[in-house]
Amino acid sequence: MKKILSMVFLMALAFAGPAAAGSQGAGDGSAKGVPEGMQAFDINQTVLKVPLAEGVSAEDAIDAIKSKAIALNMKFVAHQPLSKELAARGVESGRLEIFQFCNPGDAHKMVNHNIIFAAYMPCRIALVEDGEGQMWLMMMNLDMLINATPLPPDVLEVAEGVNETLKTIMYAGAEGEF
Repeated sequence: MKKILSMVFLMALAFAGPAAAGSQGAGDGSAKGVPEGMQAFDINQTVLKVPLAEGVSAEDAIDAIKSKAIALNMKFVAHQPLSKELAARGVESGRLEIFQFCNPGDAHKMVNHNIIFAAYMPCRIALVEDGEGQMWLMMMNLDMLINATPLPPDVLEVAEGVNETLKTIMYAGAEGEF
């Protein structure tokens, strides 16, 4: 566990920098809410995001990600239509939906290597409407985690495969490709 926590800390430091921290803090390299001696990193580095192509509706993107997931053996396991829930509560919001996917065999291999990986499951792709009305698909930047985590070759192969599969699903959704 100490090894994993150390890795997360080192990963945060690796992505730290004056430009990222200075934009949030007092200009002295500190960031609001970050304890002294620690550096902040740009949260944008932790996600991959792609806009929906011109002419691709949110519904087209959703159909495409579900179809591509099936084609790539990635089980669609959950959907949270958060903007609908917010509307039911009287909260005005842009579109926000989260789609969750999992390949049980891959999940089993990762958790057998280290149970900490269960915290990253299932894999998620979010559909988000920004303040300008642009629709985006986004997911966690798994490259960042994979590159910062020593893994045996068989587990690395699984992690890289899941990452490529999710990217393929996300990009297919953004283009409306089935």
